[in-house]
Amino acid sequence: MPRFAANLSMLFTEQDFLARFKAAADAGFTGVEYLFPYDHRAEEIRQQLDANGLTQVLFNLPAGDWGQGERGIACHPERVEQFRAGVDQAIAYAQVLGNTQVNCLAGIRPQGVDEHQVRATFVDNLRYAAERLHKAGLRLVMEMINTRDIPGFYLNTTAQALDIQAEVGSDNLFLQYDIYHMQIMEGDLARSLEANLALINHVQLADNPGRHEPGTGEINYHFLFAHLDRIGYRGWVGAEYKPLSTTEAGLGWLKTYNVV
Repeated sequence: MPRFAANLSMLFTEQDFLARFKAAADAGFTGVEYLFPYDHRAEEIRQQLDANGLTQVLFNLPAGDWGQGERGIACHPERVEQFRAGVDQAIAYAQVLGNTQVNCLAGIRPQGVDEHQVRATFVDNLRYAAERLHKAGLRLVMEMINTRDIPGFYLNTTAQALDIQAEVGSDNLFLQYDIYHMQIMEGDLARSLEANLALINHVQLADNPGRHEPGTGEINYHFLFAHLDRIGYRGWVGAEYKPLSTTEAGLGWLKTYNVV
């Protein structure tokens, strides 16, 4: 069975951010992930990880002004210097928190910019980040996101990600495969996971529709968890879902699927 990490940007949100670490450990999770650590000192977060026996699994590169609707800046030609500064910031945090991978959000495609320039910017930024992270002993992943939840998001499908990964040409660029997003965009989840296992370095989950906990929708998680075992996936699975009611009420899936 894969190792499961609680996404603290989605779960235990009834509590202050730093209190969520203990809540995740008490629920049986052994790892945590979240969108960004940058509003807190890295040392504060590290204290919570150590106190609760948790592994820091993943966070994202700085992604612009999230509160104003930005969802990444990696494909924005006018934000290259800001992107590069964010890579350095992410490395500094990871070196304290101990995670070995960082996710890059492509962002919403900028309007009025030539498609070739948008793609070239994204490719160049990924190449830069992959190299810088490699020197720091970290891996880079990129995430495909559905166009229903984030209209205009630049990276949407596995095929597109594989094409971009090949153009970047780095052996330090991997895929973050979110089961929920890929169910919406392309389906065929088991085959896609198996076919691209060598490049998938992180998996996330939620059910569809609604993006709630496993067991609330159409995705057969009994099958998929066993399938991840069968194909030899050894990474983490991040529980990145919106609880149908409260976090605690929705944690029954952990026992239903023999996760804890």
